[in-house]
Amino acid sequence: MVEKLSFFDIEIEGPSLIDRENSRDSRGFVKRIYCSDEFESVGKKISIKQINHTYTKNKGCVRGMHFQVKPFSEDKLVTCILGEIFDVVIDIRLDSPTFLGHHSQILSSKNSKSLLIPAGFAHGFQALSDDCHILYLHSENYSPDYEKGLNPMDPNLNIKWPLFVEEISEKDKTNPFIDTNFVGI
Repeated sequence: MVEKLSFFDIEIEGPSLIDRENSRDSRGFVKRIYCSDEFESVGKKISIKQINHTYTKNKGCVRGMHFQVKPFSEDKLVTCILGEIFDVVIDIRLDSPTFLGHHSQILSSKNSKSLLIPAGFAHGFQALSDDCHILYLHSENYSPDYEKGLNPMDPNLNIKWPLFVEEISEKDKTNPFIDTNFVGI
């Protein structure tokens, strides 16, 4: 097998940054987003149950910080296929030494990187360009009864959004701030 994906650890244990080799010729290119054999060869088994394509129209828009709880906790593979985003994951595993720590990463159609986010992390992003298209591969189906969120504007999370937040959904805006009652998952 010719490997097209490279996996890199980040400062928070669990998520992985994935870089890909592009196959190019005069017609264009092919980018491998996911290959079960390559993922399994580095101990990153993910069973894909749902694939979503998200479009964000305006630069500065924030989406997140979303997660699902058991029995629908999910792994996600996030790839920006057009435009550029500031992608953020927050460790919400109560027993983790990096509990409530976060990692941010630029994902773009130009840098060919993805972020593999295991269950136990909240996820969100800010569009750094207009007309962003994001491809999500999920290990579980969407279940609104098990969906939760953290407020992306919570000062306790200390996320430094690179652009002024131009737009955020009412649902995301009304997610509560973390307090002493927040026990993670």
